[in-house]
Amino acid sequence: MHYLPLLMISTSTSIFLFVLIFFFICACSFVFFKYGRLYIKAITSDAHISLLEMMNMSLRNVDVRSIVEYRVMAKKAGIDITAKSLESHSLSGGNVQGVVRALIAARKANIALGFDHACAIDLAGRDVFDAVKTCINPKVMECPDPAKGYATIDAITKDGIQLKIKARITIRTNIEKLAGGATEETVLARAGEGIITTIGSFETYKKAIESPDAISRLLMEKKYDNDTAYEILSINIVNITIGENIVAKLQADQAETEKRITQADTEKRRDMAIVREQEMKVLREENVAKILAAEAEVPKAIAQAFREGNLGIMDYYHLKNIQADTEMKVSSAAKPGIPPLTIKQ
Repeated sequence: MHYLPLLMISTSTSIFLFVLIFFFICACSFVFFKYGRLYIKAITSDAHISLLEMMNMSLRNVDVRSIVEYRVMAKKAGIDITAKSLESHSLSGGNVQGVVRALIAARKANIALGFDHACAIDLAGRDVFDAVKTCINPKVMECPDPAKGYATIDAITKDGIQLKIKARITIRTNIEKLAGGATEETVLARAGEGIITTIGSFETYKKAIESPDAISRLLMEKKYDNDTAYEILSINIVNITIGENIVAKLQADQAETEKRITQADTEKRRDMAIVREQEMKVLREENVAKILAAEAEVPKAIAQAFREGNLGIMDYYHLKNIQADTEMKVSSAAKPGIPPLTIKQ
């Protein structure tokens, strides 16, 4: 009698119910085959994530498998991170795996690191897991960094001697200042600047070579790790090589410069002398031309004197004799080996 209502249902309604039940069974089967294994894994690991949460993650394009695995990983290590927190960090573009591994490593090493702090470090672009490793196992850096193309730090003592220095800096990550703190490049730059300043304060290069530990001690006293994401544990000078005598080189360069200036001044004066010589030659030619022009006027003047009666014939012959005598003396002086003529009084 209890089944009579079901028998009284029409055929079309029965088919609709059977189809609805079929799709419901198919949907349940799909959900079970897709999420059932992950759900069972989460339940057995005491890291419960409901099927509804898994389905919502899929709708938001979140990798459900990775979220379940990282939550289980954290739970096994004694860290309870909610699925929503992991999903939120994943949607923010963070590295969920790196954050979880960093939290586990920090817990094992008794380092205070919370999930929110780790996410902030990760979203800031830092490798939070590498930072935790550096905090556990300090990192040794070469100063200067060979990857930047510099082999040594060049410093000069007060006596003008150049020293080429290599140093090693041991650092440890400061988790509290990792977000917002200066990077390794800042630590290297500060240490390099400190080495140059310290070497420059020595009176002689011998003092720097004799006591490299004094350089390290002075550098550690200046606290170059302030406002950085790292703590400097030690700065060690591993090699000091003597370079050039900078003062002597500068003096030689100055002498060479002065020599070139003197040579240029000499060349200038020589060129001016050559120009003056050419000017004098032109002036001589002009004077010779004037003399010739004046000599050409002499016969005219003599003729004019004859016409006017101011010059007699004997005066004329006397003038010619003087001229001939002068020409003979000039020609005798021009020929070597012929003594000059003396004029008798």
